Amino acid sequence: MPRSVNAVASRARRKRILKAAKGYFGARSKVYTVAKNAVDKANGYAYRDRRGKKRVFRRLWIARINAAARMHGTTYSRLMHALSVGEVGLNRKVLADLAMNHPSAFTAIVDSVKK
Repeated sequence: MPRSVNAVASRARRKRILKAAKGYFGARSKVYTVAKNAVDKANGYAYRDRRGKKRVFRRLWIARINAAARMHGTTYSRLMHALSVGEVGLNRKVLADLAMNHPSAFTAIVDSVKK
């Protein structure tokens, strides 16, 4: 009985990897084995940095809230404590947006919890 290798699936698999490596430099976009390593590495970085992006944004929001809070005579930590004690259910993303784009609303929030 002849050996069955399923060339259709093998070719599709190689084609998928080479398509993902399109635009890579040199052999990384042409040679299957090199492209496979490059795509695997890139996918690892993408997975890692999807999580890292959340950390970076949180740091940005905290910096913006802190800058706006200091303009109102308090600090980030004191403001966040006052918000939790006052049971104000606004997250850092919303607070940072208010601080940047709607300063009057941010002032109202700070004044409501600052007593």
